[in-house]
Amino acid sequence: MSKSVPAIRSIKARALVVPLKRPVKTAFGVIDVGPLVVIDVETDQGVTGRSYIFAYTRMTLKPLVLLIEEIGRELTGKPVAPYDLMKAMDAKFRLLGWQGLVGMAVSGLDMACWDALGQIAGRPLAELLGGSPRPINAYDSYGVVDPVADEKALRRSLDQGFRGIKIKGGDGDAANDERVVKGVRALLGPDIALMIDFNQSLDPAEATRRIARLAPYDLHWIEEPVPQENLSGHAKVRETSPTPIQAGENWWFPRGFAEAIAAGASDFIMPDLMKVGGVTGWLQVAGQADAGSIPMSSHLFAEASAHMLAVTPTAHWLEFLDFAGAILAKPAEIVDGAVTARGPGLGIEWNESAVAKYLVT
Repeated sequence: MSKSVPAIRSIKARALVVPLKRPVKTAFGVIDVGPLVVIDVETDQGVTGRSYIFAYTRMTLKPLVLLIEEIGRELTGKPVAPYDLMKAMDAKFRLLGWQGLVGMAVSGLDMACWDALGQIAGRPLAELLGGSPRPINAYDSYGVVDPVADEKALRRSLDQGFRGIKIKGGDGDAANDERVVKGVRALLGPDIALMIDFNQSLDPAEATRRIARLAPYDLHWIEEPVPQENLSGHAKVRETSPTPIQAGENWWFPRGFAEAIAAGASDFIMPDLMKVGGVTGWLQVAGQADAGSIPMSSHLFAEASAHMLAVTPTAHWLEFLDFAGAILAKPAEIVDGAVTARGPGLGIEWNESAVAKYLVT
């Protein structure tokens, strides 16, 4: 192997429980902390690639750490070549399957490897991929809100320059969803994009009824109205919906998007870097979106997503939901309602004192 090709020296994963500035209430409960796994891929050139993944619940933290470090032991000594590593992981886990913790672990490792390559090149990842960092329009992502109780927070988002706001629904009946949407639309005015996310909480018939009821309020999209695996249900809802359907954060790897697109499941797509296969998987899905003229947004991971949307032909919106800001030396910044990618690599550096503070042992 050429000396110029970096190799993996070691891989370390750490479990954290990070406080959130703004808890996220969904149809299924409240996310009041950020269970994160931070990943460090050390190379033989003295550069450490970094990434983090969102574990959703504390109970998956330790299994994810163990899985990442077990995979890491097998990768030690291998070149930092993300496409080759993804192919090897596909072969290793083909019989087990990609979905779940395995997919999250592999995606996180892929992101960290790409970060290492960007750092070694001394360039932001967006440049390494043939583009350049640029401001990506972001929307501020809320949970369930109350137009009166949360008015101050919503106005603060507008003051930051956000031109889109997403709220969650499905935690009550249709009348409650309409009350909330009507109130938030009145507060935002007609020129701010307003999205609603049902987090897979409805069946197709109820989703169709609620979408019709909310149509007068000029919603930008309806997100995950029915369970994510119900592609035919999504397509059925989409057939009669006056509002575009958004989905994709829970579709796994490029194959999952190919199947969803073939089923006509949504108007827009929004991959999650942790489930789509990291940077390597995202690039393949971006090609699918370009071929199908499908607007493509991001889910979570604003720091890395800003790089990926900069090289996505049909780039649409970046979701801003800050789970990692408390542990980053330089948290993502909103400037005039947009996020611009930083470098080198993903531009991620840990605030090690904060990491130590929130470490789960």
